[in-house]
Amino acid sequence: MDQYGGHQHGGPGQGFGPPPAGHGYGYGYGPPQPPPTYGVQPPYGVQPPPPGPDFLAVDRRNAVVVDQDGVSFEINGHSADFPWHGILTVRYKVDRGTALMVAVIVPDGRFFECRVDARSAVKLNEWMRQLAHVLGVYLAGR
Repeated sequence: MDQYGGHQHGGPGQGFGPPPAGHGYGYGYGPPQPPPTYGVQPPYGVQPPPPGPDFLAVDRRNAVVVDQDGVSFEINGHSADFPWHGILTVRYKVDRGTALMVAVIVPDGRFFECRVDARSAVKLNEWMRQLAHVLGVYLAGR
């Protein structure tokens, strides 16, 4: 016994003892495992398609993202995602001379809009050019 009235560790009959025969590691322990892979892996020899172009316009409260997954809006902390298979078309325009207005039209005729304020006319023109290019890629053939 030790000075506190308990048994000292490591003495006979103390602790858990060695693992049973044939078990090199205790439950939950073992050699390091490779990290899990997430998502679907392409078959051997098949390369996934390269990511397409993307577009981002953001101001203090709102954002528009267009990429290979679809169109996403963030408006005052709330987000809405529109995958390409659920989009009929996308329209955009200059609003009040200083903002980009983007509208997603879905097959049932409803539309959803997001307005992003540009800090300058130069930035707004840059957004318009970039958005035209990116939408041209993803909406081609519709």
